[in-house]
Amino acid sequence: MKKILTARVYDVAVESSLEPAKNLSQRLNNTVLLKREDQQPVFSFKLRGAYNKMAHLSPAQLKKGVICASAGNHAQGVALSAQKLGTRAVIVMPTTTPQVKIDAVKGWGGEVVLHGDSYSDAHVHAVVLEKKLGLTFVHPFDDPDVIAGQGTIAMEILR
Repeated sequence: MKKILTARVYDVAVESSLEPAKNLSQRLNNTVLLKREDQQPVFSFKLRGAYNKMAHLSPAQLKKGVICASAGNHAQGVALSAQKLGTRAVIVMPTTTPQVKIDAVKGWGGEVVLHGDSYSDAHVHAVVLEKKLGLTFVHPFDDPDVIAGQGTIAMEILR
């Protein structure tokens, strides 16, 4: 809980609105609210975790840069976070990634490397490049700082 409360997401993320889903609430005979993470600069909650992880890196790690594997939202979150923190971001994406996603990552300053036909292929290649280039890997979900960043959504809901 402390990691969530001290997460540094608001350097880049906005506190997204919570809006009633009127028709769905009526159909379910219950209150349904939608957390509008599409209001984030990259249109996804993934920015929160990526930025929080990267904001906790040492100056030496930031100087070298980061790497991730993603086909879209996490990639954009890492690229924008790197831009804000003044570091290099290498994004390994499957060759099947839609061009619109590739262009979005490049638009945030990410260096795109296309590799493999699947996320798994891209992930394996990213781990190889991490070691070869001396970069820090930013996992899309399996990291305490990423989880804490994403957890700020729950804190906003509970306020």
